[in-house]
Amino acid sequence: MRLKLVPAQTNWDFFSRSRLWLGISALLMVVAFASFMIQGLNYGIDFRGGTTIRTESAQPVDVAGYRDALAALDLGDTTISEVFDPTFRDDQNVAMIRIQAQDGQESVTSDVLEAAQGALKTVAPDIKFVSVESVGPKVSGELVKTAAIAVALAIGAVLFYIWLRFEWQFALGAVAALVHDVVLTIGVFSELQIKFDLAIIAALLTIVGYSLNDTVVVFDRVRENLIRYKSKDLKEVLNLSINETLSRTFMTSATTLLALIALFVLGGDVIRGFVFAMIWGVIVGTYSSIFVASAMLLRLGVKRDWSKPTDTTGNQFGNIDA
Repeated sequence: MRLKLVPAQTNWDFFSRSRLWLGISALLMVVAFASFMIQGLNYGIDFRGGTTIRTESAQPVDVAGYRDALAALDLGDTTISEVFDPTFRDDQNVAMIRIQAQDGQESVTSDVLEAAQGALKTVAPDIKFVSVESVGPKVSGELVKTAAIAVALAIGAVLFYIWLRFEWQFALGAVAALVHDVVLTIGVFSELQIKFDLAIIAALLTIVGYSLNDTVVVFDRVRENLIRYKSKDLKEVLNLSINETLSRTFMTSATTLLALIALFVLGGDVIRGFVFAMIWGVIVGTYSSIFVASAMLLRLGVKRDWSKPTDTTGNQFGNIDA
């Protein structure tokens, strides 16, 4: 018996309340933007600045033990990772510890470093601080600016790509969906005050790619059906195209979510923020490809090219389950 998330044949009307869905999306974007302006983001070490400590010990690195020892000092955001290198000796166990800059200070003070070393010696008595490097708020501010430019350039590239492949109406619809996804993701991180670091920027760029993939699949079927069904109006063609790709959309999203949920539950604290952003992005990306991108396309309209011959091929496998 085959698993089916959606029926083999669907004829759902996705645009009977398109104004409502666009209104809800616009309202959520306003709330997300307001949360960002009022609360701001809970920036991690990458954006706030801090100190990176390289440690060595003859004992194996106990990441959980190190984290528990430093937690008692209340140093704020702290990340710990073990360093692997084939050139290390058997008794050379190296870890990288990053501690966020304290309020009003460029870097971690010597007193804090001594307290951290004392706490870590309760876990590894022979631990040594091999090197200590600090990153100030100025460098971190440049990272924030660079990250924002990276996301903006990615969205701009999408606009240009869709414009070339389809028409400008398709491009604006796709970009509206991408902006919707990025703004809502940032809004969730602002509202819940989840740590926001460079890994989340990577998640945002991945969300842009995933959302675009869903949108292009729908738009490609719309373009085919616009040529094939010349007598149908745009709303009918959009509904038909979304229904034909619905099985593929849901199967792709469901299988992706299964892997992400497993990572979220079992992956540990290090990647939890990244995985949460991806889970949220897959959900809103699937929603926006139907209720934002396609709804925007319906509002903008599409110029029908009647000079092209009717195409009866290319859709023969449109209703086959993914």
